[in-house]
Amino acid sequence: MKLAKSLFGALSAAAVLVLLAAPASAKKCEDVTMPNTVEVDGVKLVLNGMGIREATVFNVNVYIAGLYVEEKSTSAQAILDAEGPRRLVLRFVRDVDREDIVDAFSEGFGHAKNAGALMPRVQRLLAMMKDAKDGVSWTFTYTPANGLEVKLGGAVKGTIEGADFTKAFLNIWIGSKPPNKGLKTGLLGGKCG
Repeated sequence: MKLAKSLFGALSAAAVLVLLAAPASAKKCEDVTMPNTVEVDGVKLVLNGMGIREATVFNVNVYIAGLYVEEKSTSAQAILDAEGPRRLVLRFVRDVDREDIVDAFSEGFGHAKNAGALMPRVQRLLAMMKDAKDGVSWTFTYTPANGLEVKLGGAVKGTIEGADFTKAFLNIWIGSKPPNKGLKTGLLGGKCG
């Protein structure tokens, strides 16, 4: 009986160690893993979903995007209208020229209802853009007190004020005209694909 208890205890301890070592606190899409939670200004954000940005008629994968929010939602409007912090992470899976990124962002902002009023801030964002290399992550973090912080790789490039700007920015990915439907579906908690 003692041997059975010892064996059970050892197996239980081993099972706990395996569970602690497993990446249970992360989600994977393609070969990209993102944590299930992040902390922004003391607020815990959860990974709402991950999606793949595809380009050209050949559906070439460009980046994997992850959207962090305070409360998970399948409603784009609820996420866009939220007042708290949010984060969008773009993990590039191929090299992309600055010009292509600027064109894509410009097209996305063109769908915003108040695009004209946003243009000076859009131009500031576009001026921060650079070539993206395979494996690098770009992080866009909104906090109500500061605005949208733009971090390309490990370097903070600046912050753009205004909840209206962040709403238009996130609308590029989860609004009515996303770059591709699978990207929006994944970011809203559906299948990453």
